[in-house]
Amino acid sequence: MISAKQVSELRALTGAGMMDCKQALSATNGDMDAAVDWLREKGIAKSAKKSSRIAAEGLANIYVEGNTAVILEVNSETDFVSKNEEFTSMIDEIGTALLKSDAKTLEDALAINLKEGTVNDLIVAKTAKIGEKLSLRRFEIINKKDNEVFGTYLHMGGKIAVIVKVEGADENVAKDVAMQAAAMKPQYLDEASVPSDVIEHESEVIKAQAMEEGKPADIAEKMVTGRIKKFYKEICLVDQPFIKDGDIDVKTYVKNNGGSVLSMTRYEVGEGMQKREENFAEEVMNQIK
Repeated sequence: MISAKQVSELRALTGAGMMDCKQALSATNGDMDAAVDWLREKGIAKSAKKSSRIAAEGLANIYVEGNTAVILEVNSETDFVSKNEEFTSMIDEIGTALLKSDAKTLEDALAINLKEGTVNDLIVAKTAKIGEKLSLRRFEIINKKDNEVFGTYLHMGGKIAVIVKVEGADENVAKDVAMQAAAMKPQYLDEASVPSDVIEHESEVIKAQAMEEGKPADIAEKMVTGRIKKFYKEICLVDQPFIKDGDIDVKTYVKNNGGSVLSMTRYEVGEGMQKREENFAEEVMNQIK
């Protein structure tokens, strides 16, 4: 019997759809290597040979319809391809499909049915056509109430995408907050959002620095409190000085306009991923091979 784990492994190797992977494994009695060959022979896993490549470029985008919004990141191997109309139209199709779905995981998203096959099938087909490894890296579906607004901002054509949800204020205020998040790169919404282990680690670093400076232990402990407050102002969106008025923080700006910030999602394409080290001439040559 073919297990779900086997299907998942074959899918990761080839980028083929779940049903195709299951059929391939059944036809080859569960032999993984033979199943990969079976898919390649059928033309289904034409993109398999690209599975080991690094795809850390691409685009992020945001789609909004009524009280629902989707933010997603789709990766390619080169920035050159991220400007390709085939690539951008694929992102639009995926984003639109996610808006109408209740997908919670990447597996859910890849299994969404489109006019022709699934989202995963679409990505595999575009990978084969464009000639680069393409992948849906992440997404989030965000819902709001009628008294809440979305603030969205795309920077550098989609290299950075931010969506915030604000209660009580208008869309102009919400967009200002989204622009702040794009520019100042906060890691968390507010102090309550920061994991305790992050604060513990930062406190230990600050204390060690103070001790290194020759401060007594009790003074070092007091220094931790002050420097942690400064740390919050760097990493928390609502505590950052507002870029349009440095005399107030973001929280105060929104409060002065009758609102509060409820959530923030910020995607920067390729963050945390290994980047290809390749010059432009090599990139062009790879495109025409």
